[in-house]
Amino acid sequence: MARFHFNYIGRKYLWFGISGAIILLGVIAIMMGGLKFGVEFQGGNQYNVVFKKAPAVEQIRESLKPYKQEGSTIQPVGSGKEFMIRTPRLAVAEQTKIKNALKEDFDVKDISMRDIGPGWGQQVTDGAIKALIASLIVILLYISVRFEFRMAIAVIVALIHDGLIVVGVYSLMGLIETKAGLTFIPTEVTPNTVAALLTILGFSLYDTIVVFHRIKENTEVIGKRTYSMMANDSINQVIMRSVNTSLTELVPVIALLFFGGETLKDFGFAMLVGLISGVYSSIFIASPVLAMLKEMEPRYRMLREKLAATGQFAAKTKEKQAPAETPVVAPASVPSAAQKAKKKAKKKKRR
Repeated sequence: MARFHFNYIGRKYLWFGISGAIILLGVIAIMMGGLKFGVEFQGGNQYNVVFKKAPAVEQIRESLKPYKQEGSTIQPVGSGKEFMIRTPRLAVAEQTKIKNALKEDFDVKDISMRDIGPGWGQQVTDGAIKALIASLIVILLYISVRFEFRMAIAVIVALIHDGLIVVGVYSLMGLIETKAGLTFIPTEVTPNTVAALLTILGFSLYDTIVVFHRIKENTEVIGKRTYSMMANDSINQVIMRSVNTSLTELVPVIALLFFGGETLKDFGFAMLVGLISGVYSSIFIASPVLAMLKEMEPRYRMLREKLAATGQFAAKTKEKQAPAETPVVAPASVPSAAQKAKKKAKKKKRR
């Protein structure tokens, strides 16, 4: 049975166009205020509440709903009877209402409140940016030594693509949430989102390296193919491995998004978008970019021109022409017994 063979490299401009459209929509959404930051980045109020009997996080969240604070960060501290609640910056009257609501709904031992600035979130972001820049430099050096420099460039392009896609989707969802009043999709950028973004880049790098490793192996047996053809064949050889790995990792992420706690949904949503983008970029962005860079080299450019000149650059998926029909020749008629006797009589008369 013939294996399915898809032309991934040949449709590269379609894939580039899809990614470009998503990124462009994300930029427009950012300009329209779609990218929203959590309390850790904007500053707000922090309540430290000690309960005599530890409630569930969802019970506290339900208590804050009348004050439109159901999306606030609620974290247990220490033994579980103490909770840290972060809300956007509120007026003194609203702060008093929240304190009274907690005291009425629960058995509170002690409660205190203080203003927090955006410094903590900024500190997390600064650390993440420094770690990201350092990791990109190390990745560039490692892939240049282990594989080659052009592959390292393609990997960096794919990683930047994934980061832009995640930010763009977050901005689009935030804009839709603002306009349509949706609340089921977590769209605020929090430290969890930053952590998810770094995790996504690691997954995307792994998936791209798997594809590039097969391309490197097949480069030695390129034969009468262009680099693009060889790269496309390599993708078809490993595509199922990428799909199976991605599906396996998507299952717990989807479970985290729909069944995890409220404070983990932003992490789950960022991971979901990033995993899909990582698989997409490995096949549809990094590999075509690598093929384009490699075919700038004299060896592969000459091979491409030679195959094009000899007519061997045609697609392999052309339909085979049906063989010409063989003309049917009518069989010669067989003489009957009377005709044979008549012929014998004629021969005797001649004699």
